[in-house]
Amino acid sequence: MGESTAEPVRRVRADAQRSRDALREAAREVFAVSGVDAPVREIAERAGVGLGTVYRHFPQRSDLVAAVFQHAIDRCAAAAREIAAQHPPLEALRLWLDRYIEFMATKRGLAAALHSGDPAFATLPAYFDRNLRPALVSLLDAAAAAGQVRRDVAAEDLLMAVANLCLPAEGDPEHTRRMVSLLVDGLRFGAGH
Repeated sequence: MGESTAEPVRRVRADAQRSRDALREAAREVFAVSGVDAPVREIAERAGVGLGTVYRHFPQRSDLVAAVFQHAIDRCAAAAREIAAQHPPLEALRLWLDRYIEFMATKRGLAAALHSGDPAFATLPAYFDRNLRPALVSLLDAAAAAGQVRRDVAAEDLLMAVANLCLPAEGDPEHTRRMVSLLVDGLRFGAGH
């Protein structure tokens, strides 16, 4: 019998995965307050790990920024399935769009880094599209099948519209939610045809 030349799959130890998860969460929190240029020491302290642990998991700052962004995408996409399982279609669509608004707030904190031209971020737009667009398509399809929204709404258009509505409104943090609610109400026009 011949020997396998494939390398064995390397499993991440549970404690290493906990450190990685804690770093990603701490970075998300720190980035939201201080931006992506916040000191790495601050992220390490918040995560309860040493600087060596940070650099072992994320050798470059861009690796950590990309990991935070990918995790935010994953959480937002997973929320579509969870919400759809627990709520009627139109309500699920509204609730998920609220979650997407929260995601856009995370993205806004990372925007400068994501558009910096760093190769670490090159795959993120495709990752976004592969994960979030199908999540929204499933919610739109369910709401359309239930006769609650019009059938001619493209997920890409709705994602872009909500992203545009997420631009900060001075002095009114609930502005985006009200505007997205109006947008969803507009999706209902012509739904019965």
